[in-house]
Amino acid sequence: MKPGFFKKYAYAWITVGFFLISIILHWLFGWYAFVDEAAQHGEAPELSAYLVEMGRDTFENWQSEFLQLLWQVVGLAYFLYVGSPASKENDDRLEAKVDKLIELQAGQGAKAIIEDIDDRYLRHHGHAAPHGHTSEGRE
Repeated sequence: MKPGFFKKYAYAWITVGFFLISIILHWLFGWYAFVDEAAQHGEAPELSAYLVEMGRDTFENWQSEFLQLLWQVVGLAYFLYVGSPASKENDDRLEAKVDKLIELQAGQGAKAIIEDIDDRYLRHHGHAAPHGHTSEGRE
């Protein structure tokens, strides 16, 4: 691993830590509740029944909460990153203004300056290129 790997992805590592702690505590306290419920019915707790019940409960929580949140946060952030039409509206206006200012200041050399900036920052017509794409092969 590269130096600074954990620092660079600290938010992800903290999130993984919170997830692991919460899932372990969920299953631990679920076991205590399962044992208590079995004792109230005069039965011995069975591991297989517990695993099925907790698997079902975990998957229900996963579907209703985590996948919904994941889609809303990560999905929208991804589409913003790759440049969905909704994310481009303000960028188009800002890029047009900045390009016009460069043209006013640089005159004949403006096109080369704008193309150089766009190439260095993987920009294309005012928008970032999708992740993993280089300046080659763009219009």
